[in-house]
Amino acid sequence: MDSNPSSAETAQGSIYVSSAVTNAAKILVVGHFAVGKTTLIGSLSEITPLRTEEKMTQASVHVDDLRGVTGKTTTTVALDFGRLTLSEDLVLYLFGTPGQQRFMQLWEDMARGALGALLLVDPARLEETFPVIDLVEGYGLEYAIAVNTFDRSAAYGEAEVREALDLLPDTPVVYCDARDQRSSAEALIALVRHLLERTA
Repeated sequence: MDSNPSSAETAQGSIYVSSAVTNAAKILVVGHFAVGKTTLIGSLSEITPLRTEEKMTQASVHVDDLRGVTGKTTTTVALDFGRLTLSEDLVLYLFGTPGQQRFMQLWEDMARGALGALLLVDPARLEETFPVIDLVEGYGLEYAIAVNTFDRSAAYGEAEVREALDLLPDTPVVYCDARDQRSSAEALIALVRHLLERTA
């Protein structure tokens, strides 16, 4: 195996963290089934993300609710993982959680040590967000809401989202397109700012 760092490159950058990095933070990317978690991590990660996706089969037809979802053929069965260097000495590790109830036992380990969560929401399926909010709050994690606007026909204003999800006034609500790097980064920045405000 070649251990030369210069040859260990991915399409997106070095697989190695800079020796100048002295701080690391763990952030969860959460949300219900088929909301765009894998896509968001893929748009942000500076390394090729680790994905544990499997093809959906007939066995999952009566388990995974595909109403309102088009073109989905795979699903995350464990986690997604990506990395984003924010500054010379700070790196974020992004962990995407599975969205189906049958994988919820993985949350305990993934939530341990996490600073907070970016909670992706599909405005066309707001009701599916409540169990995820319950989990995030149950683990005592601060979070920001990121409304994934891939389907603009189901757009709602911030006040409507806040009311529908019964959010606290200081919970950030931002809009993003999980496919777009800049848009996803702005959502992540909103979470980081919220975390900094809570610890100030």
